[in-house]
Amino acid sequence: MEKREQYKRLIMFLASAVILLLLMSVYAYTWYRYYEPLVAKSIDRNYAFYNRGNYVLIGLYGLLLYFFFKMYGGFKVGYLRVFDVLYSQVLSVLCVNLITYLQLCLLAQLKFGTELGALFLMTVTDLLIVLVWVLFTRWIYARIYPPRQMLLIYGKHNPADLIRKISSRDDKYNICERIHLSAGEEKIKERISHYKAIILGDIPSHERNLFLKYCFEHNIRCYSIPKISDIMIMNADQIHLFDTSLLLFRNRGLTAEQRFLKRAMDLVFSLIGLVIASPFMLVIAALIKGYDGGPVFYRQERLTQDGKIFYVLKFRSMRVDSEKNGARLARKDDDRITPVGRVLRNIHFDELPQIFNILKGEMSLVGPRPERPEIAEEYKKEIPEFDYRLKVKAGLTGFAQVYGKYNTTPYDKLKLDLTYIERYSFLLDLKLLFLTFKILFQKENTEGVEQWQTTAATKEKDITKDEER
Repeated sequence: MEKREQYKRLIMFLASAVILLLLMSVYAYTWYRYYEPLVAKSIDRNYAFYNRGNYVLIGLYGLLLYFFFKMYGGFKVGYLRVFDVLYSQVLSVLCVNLITYLQLCLLAQLKFGTELGALFLMTVTDLLIVLVWVLFTRWIYARIYPPRQMLLIYGKHNPADLIRKISSRDDKYNICERIHLSAGEEKIKERISHYKAIILGDIPSHERNLFLKYCFEHNIRCYSIPKISDIMIMNADQIHLFDTSLLLFRNRGLTAEQRFLKRAMDLVFSLIGLVIASPFMLVIAALIKGYDGGPVFYRQERLTQDGKIFYVLKFRSMRVDSEKNGARLARKDDDRITPVGRVLRNIHFDELPQIFNILKGEMSLVGPRPERPEIAEEYKKEIPEFDYRLKVKAGLTGFAQVYGKYNTTPYDKLKLDLTYIERYSFLLDLKLLFLTFKILFQKENTEGVEQWQTTAATKEKDITKDEER
């Protein structure tokens, strides 16, 4: 297993090269067979000279595929689930082929909507190739790299949620044993020696460092749950002015130029989005009004940068009297959600009116999810650092919205939001906007909290008590 690990990157590189070459070959055939003659007729040039441009277009198609595959995770066969990889590649192919068709319309002076037959056949062929490639590559990967046998080390924090999450990927990880810190350092190290990989739960830093160094010394793979301070450390600037290295934590949020660029992007993108979304918003408004005659929009107090309160604007997805018993997050199979609202929430279209909040400067396109003041206060009782996420404006989408879920615990949301704040860049914002399009139709991202929960703060019984019974 360990020897095979050395060749994992090479194997995945070759597999990625194969899918790109296959899809580029299909495009090259379609281009030469159908579209190149159309373009040649529309250009008054020497044909031999123009022929060099064919290779450029095929290469450009390959670069677009690489960009979207890389963006959506289409190459991560061993990392993502089979469906997720397939979904990523299908979405990438559709995006690239649409861009390519627009390019062909410009080159051949075609009217949009004409000469679609060849493109349709090419897309169908691409999707069949993608399906076969994903299933075959995943099968090969599973044969070469079976699930890792792991030991879980945990402390006072209940590891049930972590175990549940890891168990959902039994194709990659298998927690064979778990051991509590109370077993003692020597006993835990003895158990670690029986495994090639361990996972450190949310345990104190001192003990974590002991086991991390032990694993480093013995070449044992180690997974660890990051703490809030770890996220800050990972994104600190390194200073080497003398023979003692320093880590610089600026702790300032965004710089003036970053805020200016971010605001400019918000204005440009939200105006474009408003033009595109307007027809959909009119239809949605009519459906909501027609269902129960209640108000179309829903205004609610939310928190944004520096703890300022603003009124977020959303399409109403629940009954008019949904909060007569107080504020609470949406639950799984929540009967307060209307049929129209359920569809809107599943595809996130209930968030569209927040474009107006962005234009007003109350929100940004990308940032932490705007939380309700009363729910944030509940979270702060358990997590005093929860306000750290208010160093930037709240966002329509964001790191936690893309990589987390609606019912992700507040502590995990905080760590995701801090990761965004510490890593912020213009390119990261663009990446998150592209990834938001990917998750629009993934139902798990809108899954509500459990029936017994008022907020996403998970409260479970101590696992050690369960084990004693």
